[in-house]
Amino acid sequence: MTGQPDRWAELTGGQAGEAYAQRFARLAESGHDIHGEATFCAALLKPAARILDAGCGTGRIAIRLAELGHSCTGVDIDPSMLAVARRDAPTQEWLHGDLARLDALGLKPGLDLVLAAGNVIPLLAPGTESAVVRQLAAALRPDGLLVTGMGLDTAHLPLPEPPVTLAEFDHWCTQAGLTLRQRYATWSGDPYTQGCGYAVSVHTRRTT
Repeated sequence: MTGQPDRWAELTGGQAGEAYAQRFARLAESGHDIHGEATFCAALLKPAARILDAGCGTGRIAIRLAELGHSCTGVDIDPSMLAVARRDAPTQEWLHGDLARLDALGLKPGLDLVLAAGNVIPLLAPGTESAVVRQLAAALRPDGLLVTGMGLDTAHLPLPEPPVTLAEFDHWCTQAGLTLRQRYATWSGDPYTQGCGYAVSVHTRRTT
């Protein structure tokens, strides 16, 4: 591990929870569908799947997945985000921790799906990305799914330049025993083509 703060903390100072929640509340009030990620994941799963929302933020996706009948735990390193999640869904499991040390949180292994949406991978602490991918993969059952969404250009990232390429991410996944199953340009399932600014990827954990 590098000991550096994650890029999200550098951007927000760890105080973004309420503002982040209010942003999505305004979107919902204006008629936007704010549940695209949950809908996407639910279509991949049988009912009552075990899911980890890695970098869950204020819990928007994890709460919706629970409403759809799945058992969803959220993990985040930002206490201000988790405070909102715990307030909105106090009976759901919310864990405070570093994704690079996910194995220290006592999660029961064999998850059906691990989700890392909302630019989780690009906003990790520099140098921890491959370790986080290994941790997420290790939490899955054989044939379990890692679903990620991440910006690939400045138009889709809150950063001056993209810190992670898709080729690098796929390499980390391969090293972690994952195989790419599907890739899209949006959570609505639009086809991904080379040069797209956003990628939704579905990797599966190899059985051997």
